[in-house]
Amino acid sequence: MPLSRDLLHQFGDRPFRVADAERAGVPRYELYRLRARGELLRAGRGVFRLAGGAISSSTDLATVCARIPGGIICSNSALAYWDLTDELPAVIHVAVARGAHRPRIDFPATEVHVFAAATFDLERREETTETGERLSIYSPERAVVDAMRLAHHVGRDTALHALNRYLRRSDAQPRRLAAIARELGGERRLTDALEAVMS
Repeated sequence: MPLSRDLLHQFGDRPFRVADAERAGVPRYELYRLRARGELLRAGRGVFRLAGGAISSSTDLATVCARIPGGIICSNSALAYWDLTDELPAVIHVAVARGAHRPRIDFPATEVHVFAAATFDLERREETTETGERLSIYSPERAVVDAMRLAHHVGRDTALHALNRYLRRSDAQPRRLAAIARELGGERRLTDALEAVMS
């Protein structure tokens, strides 16, 4: 079986790290040979994807998750993924736990945030895009709570717009927002905003 077909079977259209390919039995030098022949594309430092594979609107998010296996898509990027903002972020926002390695990624442009280790995994979701790419991302509820408590970073208007849009959803759970905010320490700010929005 050709190596490119091996990789297709193993990873599909998802971006993958060199280490992942080596664990799957494809040596590093073969990856570079496939890239030279145009069968692989470089998706970032140490990350490849098969040429001609389907690309989704979340491809850059999946690429960053491949580069930072423990990272979680957060902030404006999570709001955009869950359709809680009209903004198209210029950079990918990803969180790492305090004390973990804080990588630097130039392509795709990425901003790394450091979140408290104790609550880092709260509301983490593992999502699969329409093209089979996998990524870790905070839930819509955590994305809204983070936006409200970090409004100085996200932008106050963006945070309030996200809260408004979330509350208009048929599956909105205001009590769950409050419970998450209690755990993260942003309950007062969220409560004040909820009162203003729902009054």
